[in-house]
Amino acid sequence: MEAKTTVQTIRKSRVKVIVQTGMLAAISIILMLFEFPLPFAPSFYEIDLSEVPVMVGCFALGPVAGAAIELVKILLNFVVTGTDTAGVGELANFIIGCALCVPAGIIYKRNRTRKSALIGMIAGVLVMTAAGCIINAFVLLPVYSTAFGMPIDALVGMGTAVNPAINSLTTFVIFAVAPFNLLKGAIVSAVVFLIYKKISPIFRMH
Repeated sequence: MEAKTTVQTIRKSRVKVIVQTGMLAAISIILMLFEFPLPFAPSFYEIDLSEVPVMVGCFALGPVAGAAIELVKILLNFVVTGTDTAGVGELANFIIGCALCVPAGIIYKRNRTRKSALIGMIAGVLVMTAAGCIINAFVLLPVYSTAFGMPIDALVGMGTAVNPAINSLTTFVIFAVAPFNLLKGAIVSAVVFLIYKKISPIFRMH
């Protein structure tokens, strides 16, 4: 009888995690629709808050569930809007999104305190920025260049138009990609830091 009860509890817990993962992914998809440009980066770099539910999921359900939320978000967006990069852009966005949220979730899971959450967020922002710079320089920008029939110099030129200091791929990454990822990571982290304790009881409800 006790073993049966334990199995039922485990099944119930799994169903609960799946439902909550789906709920957070749905919210994430909605937030992807609201984007805003930045004055220091080309127009194709726009910030959205779709990583907020992903990071909340990492904190509440664990880093694996958080990565699953990011994956569902990317796949649903892929189905709804299609792709111009044969899925390469979507894969890169998945990696960059996980680079922000998963390290934060791993650190917070070890010690569930506000200090640990803050340290995790800072680590996530730094990992995301590094990953974003590398992936943009060696994957995304070359792929976009091919997909849209634009030489890399033309993409760099779009950066030069908003910031004269951008005159090469390297300076593009330094003055556009890095600040973009730092700012996005900081905004997402600040929002989660402010709201998480208030909404976390929802994830503990039976």
